[in-house]
Formats: sequence, structure tokens, C-alpha cells
Amino acid sequence: MRSSRVVTFALWVGRVALAVTLLSAVADRFGLWGPYGSPRASWGDWAHFVAYCGVVNSFAPKALIPALAWIATGFEIVFGAGLLIGYKLEYVAYGSAGLFALFALAMTWSVGIKQPLSYSVFADAGGALLLGALVSVVKREGRSERGSYGVADAGARWVED
Repeated sequence: MRSSRVVTFALWVGRVALAVTLLSAVADRFGLWGPYGSPRASWGDWAHFVAYCGVVNSFAPKALIPALAWIATGFEIVFGAGLLIGYKLEYVAYGSAGLFALFALAMTWSVGIKQPLSYSVFADAGGALLLGALVSVVKREGRSERGSYGVADAGARWVED
């Protein structure tokens, strides 16, 4: 019984941590953590984020950089909100893992391995992949014996088996 609570809590913590990571980055590029140069902001505004996007995607044509910035921002908003509310959690977790992995690979290609390691982007990708896998297993195990029920209590039921 105790381990089922731990699994349920771990699912919740993983979802919230990854969601906050994604949504905090979006908030920063729209100045919600303060203006550029302030202690809490990395970019502080859209222009500085687009410039950073150009550095990370140095292999892409310059004309595509603004579009890549908007695409990344859109995915971060969708995946962050999806993780937070738990909507289509398995797909959102796997999508987040893919987005983090692409970001880590682009960073590694453009600026070297140190920056994605320092910003824990590989760990975020791994955490999102693990979350998706756990949700997938919990969903499959739970539905095979008991019918359909929400992922929130699926962790508890899965561990009890």
C-alpha cells in the first residue's frame, strides 16, 4: 500500500516538474521573469530568445530561426499545459521527451556538450521518457484487468498487483 502512494506521488511530481520547466522557459521569453539582464531572466524578451534560438540551431538557415522559435514555444506551451492537467499524458510525456532530446542534440551540435549537461536537458528528456513509459505501463496493466480508470489512481492500482 505504501509503495502505491509513492508511485502515484512520483507520477504527479514528474508531471509538475516537467510542466514547470517548460512553462518557466516560455514565461522567460515573454519577460515574466524580468527584463533581459535581470538576475532571474535568461532571455527576458522575445528578441533575445530568437537570438539564442539562432545560436542553438546554428545549422539551420537564418530565415527559419523565427519560425523555429515559434514552433518550439508552441510545443512547450502545449506539452507544459498537457503535463500540468494530465491530458493525454502518455502522448504528452513522449512528445516532451522528444522535444527535450531535440533541444539537447541541437545544443550539443551547436555549442558543445557542456551547456545541455549544465542545464540538465538530457535529464529532462530522460525524465519525460520515463514518465511516458510509466504511464504507458500503468495504463496497459490497469485496463487489462479492471477496465478503464484515470492515470492518477492507476499508479496505486498497478503497484498493488
